[in-house]
Amino acid sequence: MNTRTETAFTHIDADLYAKAFQLLDPAPEPADPAAPAVPAPVSLILAAPPVRVTGAVEQTLTDALAFLDDHGWAKGRLIHPEGARCSIGALRAAAGARNDAYRDAGNLLLDEARQQHGKGWESIPVWNDSHSGAQVRGVWEAAIQRAHHMNI
Repeated sequence: MNTRTETAFTHIDADLYAKAFQLLDPAPEPADPAAPAVPAPVSLILAAPPVRVTGAVEQTLTDALAFLDDHGWAKGRLIHPEGARCSIGALRAAAGARNDAYRDAGNLLLDEARQQHGKGWESIPVWNDSHSGAQVRGVWEAAIQRAHHMNI
């Protein structure tokens, strides 16, 4: 079996190709300062890293720890007369209300406390009052990291 391949091509006018390409991709015109900015090429948009949005639980925990840093940490009472708060008081201040973020942040904080200090803690206030400031802060930081990795 013989298969013959045609290798001769019909000549196409090079000027015709040039004109066709210019119609498809015209030369850029000088920029008008009043004209709107040219959008970024798709390749730049696709190359940009995704923007991570902080979840409500992570934000609540972060805000509560910042509250403790600013106002102080307390043991034995929800709010100290000078403004310091215990862990649950800081959560309430950060959340603003007993909403889903408040509840989920509290559950994550208590779970982290149980992982670090034993399963016997029934509530955040009891755990808070039984540990040092450094131990409490370590649990807060670990809970924030967990919320970050869980993207919540």
